[in-house]
Amino acid sequence: MPESATRNPRVLVVQNTPAGGLGRFEGWWREAGVEVDIVPAYTGAPIPDLDDHDGLALLGGGLMPDDDERGPWLAREREVTRQALDRAVPVLGICLGGQLLAHVAGGTVRADHGEPEAGSTRLITHEPAGQDPLFADLTPTFLATEHHVDQITEVPPGAVLLASSERCPIQAFRVGDSAWGVQFHPEIDVRRVQAWDRDRLIEQGFDPDEVVRRAAADEPITAPIWRTFAERFAAVVRSGTSVRTH
Repeated sequence: MPESATRNPRVLVVQNTPAGGLGRFEGWWREAGVEVDIVPAYTGAPIPDLDDHDGLALLGGGLMPDDDERGPWLAREREVTRQALDRAVPVLGICLGGQLLAHVAGGTVRADHGEPEAGSTRLITHEPAGQDPLFADLTPTFLATEHHVDQITEVPPGAVLLASSERCPIQAFRVGDSAWGVQFHPEIDVRRVQAWDRDRLIEQGFDPDEVVRRAAADEPITAPIWRTFAERFAAVVRSGTSVRTH
């Protein structure tokens, strides 16, 4: 295939659960000139190689990144993630996707580790975030939506830690120059939060009504931050297509 100057760059999106879609990122990326191809891998849909794609996004789900018994597609997802790292194709891993990126790159992920997080949560950036293509100048502290019980406990060798929360020390990291993993969910809005399992939240010690109330109250503040974040990833994808051939 010739250089991507004749078409919009495309991001391959791997969806790991029926409820775990791309959310508001789909519209934001399209508005930023990046097309998306969403593969519902949880249905058995095949995950293609990256020959026709300029970026890779890995979405969330209630699995460990190597839980091949419950998620038989995960082996292929790990393979394509390794392919992206080897080719320097931009990657954004979200929640399970961030954990899978960490796992593939040599980090450690532990199940049911630490205290769970759900809903709007304050994050703190670390010094390297100030020079990061996605996180620079987003503000030193900001709010993000969490929904997890598993955690990354060690970043991959050579990775850069970018953000933490009180309950989860590894909230965001970068591998190399263009692969990011985040534990939180910048792609979701309050409508997704409203659909969460109330009984599960109560079991984890959260008040479902308060989780939704805070998400709704914080969304006018957080949405512009995560739109900027999404647009910056789109810019990374676009910049790569100017020099990458397939």
